[in-house]
Amino acid sequence: MRLSTKGKNMMKNFKLSSLTVAIALICQANSSFAADKIQQEVSKDRVEKIVVTGTFSGKSVAKEDASYAISSFSEDDIKKLAPKSTAELFQAVPGIWAESSGGVSGANVFVRGFPGGGDAPFLTVQLQGAPIFPPPTLSFLENSTLFRLDETVSFMEALRGGPNPVVSNGQPGLTTNFLLKEGSEETEGLVKYSTSDYNLQRVDGVVSGQLAEDLYFMAGGYIKSSPGVRDAGFNAEEGKQFTVNITKKFDNGKFNVFTRQTDDHGVWYLPAPINVSTVDNQYNQIGTNNRQATVKFGPNGEAINVDFGQGRGWNGSVSGGSLDLTLDNGWGIVDRFIYTKGDADTYGLVPDGDPVMLSTVADSGSTASGAVTGTEYAGSTVVQQIGRWVVKKQIEAFTNDLAITKTFDNSTITAGYYHSTFSANDWWSIGNQAYHVVESGGEMLTGIDCNDNQDSCGWNYDINSVGDGSTQAFYVAASHEITDSLSMDAGIRNENHQIEYTVDEGLDGVISKAVSYDESAIAWTLGANWMFADSQGIFARISDGSKMPFFDDFRDNFDAYQSGEDLIKDVTQYELGYKLVADDYELYATTFFNEVKGDTFVAVPGAPAEVLTNQAYGLEVDFNYFTDSGFTLNLNSTIQQTEITESPTNKGNEAQRQPGWQVRMTPSYDIDFSNGMYATLYGTVSAVGDRFANNENTVTLDGYTKVDLGVIVNLTEEVQMQLAVSNLTDENALTEGDPRDSLSSNGRYILPRTIDFNVSYQF
Repeated sequence: MRLSTKGKNMMKNFKLSSLTVAIALICQANSSFAADKIQQEVSKDRVEKIVVTGTFSGKSVAKEDASYAISSFSEDDIKKLAPKSTAELFQAVPGIWAESSGGVSGANVFVRGFPGGGDAPFLTVQLQGAPIFPPPTLSFLENSTLFRLDETVSFMEALRGGPNPVVSNGQPGLTTNFLLKEGSEETEGLVKYSTSDYNLQRVDGVVSGQLAEDLYFMAGGYIKSSPGVRDAGFNAEEGKQFTVNITKKFDNGKFNVFTRQTDDHGVWYLPAPINVSTVDNQYNQIGTNNRQATVKFGPNGEAINVDFGQGRGWNGSVSGGSLDLTLDNGWGIVDRFIYTKGDADTYGLVPDGDPVMLSTVADSGSTASGAVTGTEYAGSTVVQQIGRWVVKKQIEAFTNDLAITKTFDNSTITAGYYHSTFSANDWWSIGNQAYHVVESGGEMLTGIDCNDNQDSCGWNYDINSVGDGSTQAFYVAASHEITDSLSMDAGIRNENHQIEYTVDEGLDGVISKAVSYDESAIAWTLGANWMFADSQGIFARISDGSKMPFFDDFRDNFDAYQSGEDLIKDVTQYELGYKLVADDYELYATTFFNEVKGDTFVAVPGAPAEVLTNQAYGLEVDFNYFTDSGFTLNLNSTIQQTEITESPTNKGNEAQRQPGWQVRMTPSYDIDFSNGMYATLYGTVSAVGDRFANNENTVTLDGYTKVDLGVIVNLTEEVQMQLAVSNLTDENALTEGDPRDSLSSNGRYILPRTIDFNVSYQF
């Protein structure tokens, strides 16, 4: 079966302690400090990349000296990419397929062919080197939901595979680390106003400077409002954020604390019927006539009034800090800590099944009336079951990661202790289907019996769950320079994982599932880096890690847990990389092979899980070209092949929602004017191949090409303007099918063409 969008036929195919504070006060040693160069040194022609993510010691290294695949993005890089969400930025990382069409949050992120049915099961988002929420994903929560980009961000690093199974939270897939701006002796700042053709109104601001000798600050944030990229008829995207970062520098290091307060939400864009002539990439289920609804739940039919215009978002805080000291006699200490608490709720209107003619479901056999407007709709009106999903989620986590390093003449040894506690309290009422008119903001109908029935027109799944967990891990790593050009490193991690979890299914006050889990696992990595010429080198790495189970894994696989299964996903990875760094270009190419054993996929909560083993191999290319004339070019691409090697029904098939290839090319040209003005013209062409929407490989999602253009004009040293056009050709492509029913004619469109403009004043 092949599903397609309208536009070329009407159907175009589917496819991131108090102990630390004490240490900071007593450890102002007399040693000289070789300051860590953790920021990118930006010149007009070339960016020298220094990375900190993935190093066992937490200290920085030059990118070309790293024995793993990592990408870095400066503030200027992020500005040119102009992402509308955090996950959209991940599209610029080789080996990553990010479906960011859900809006400001609620993306799906896939890593190097690792299996996954949605969300981001192999993604960790770090802030200042510590994971914002240790579980990579929970149902209706992936890590990028908890982070918003703004002018307080200095740069991002993205580590694929490599030492991930040993460092941080031990998650073996993708770790993205965002670093905040720091203050300096000079007070400086920026104010920026942004608008768009969809009536975005946003104000950003940031200021930094010196509070006292060797004590610096940065503070900034934003406030915004808009009807959304797909006009909802009301301000469907609203948010604000405020961040403070304080840094104390010593002769031998620094101590840093920060806090970020966020309240940001937006409409959750969902799959839409693709075989209806009035539906295209502008279509939005949410509107003024259906944002308010009454949902009934529980055995007694209790009712709550819900505003589905709240969509999906994050209302909470992320606070933490770090201590980084270089001590006498080759000793060093790095300690990072972070505390996260808040609400990550989801309210969505979710399509279920194919659209049908009203006459086939109306009580009268012909017409029905709008529940809000009273409009009588003819029998030929196209209608569809829409689920009114309510997910309330309260999360909390604290993480501390301490690493102590001893450096010898040619060797470095690091010993670390990682500890995290985390919790998630959920209340769900999902399903709750009722027939709605298939038009943007289409209202619910009266005159259809099941629309007013608590049992709904389809299925319901209601739960109240409470989960608490903790992870503690000891890790040891060593690196040795065999020669000036050849080095090796190895690391091992012993992790203990504990979960206490209870579920009340049906909201009847009875605990239907109870979990008390205590398991340990060993992860390890071994790598080598050989710079066989001044500008060329290769690296090789093998790692074996684990994806530990979290709360939803037990709910979806409760029978397996009761039968004694540990529910640990075993992940083995092999990498071989080549790097070439010259005056005017750099090339990083990485081949990879991985195997994930014990992965599970659940189409609908409560349905049986598919247990499978998945293999993938491929090639990642990251190429940058620089010229003295002001022209630069970035090219990144991924070619990969996936295969389900073990499955009850899908052995031999490709993994769902994983493209075989993708290419992203971003040229840029700087123009200097004689009056002191200069401008940067840039664009991005992104192309992706076909994908399968399901593990059965019966539904194909067509590949597509997307074009973005922009210009940045510096009128003076202080005043800058930017115009960005996303999806210039207004491509009507799909990022996914219907994950709940792959045979239904539903798919999620990429975001339509938008024009964004901003002007900033820097002082």
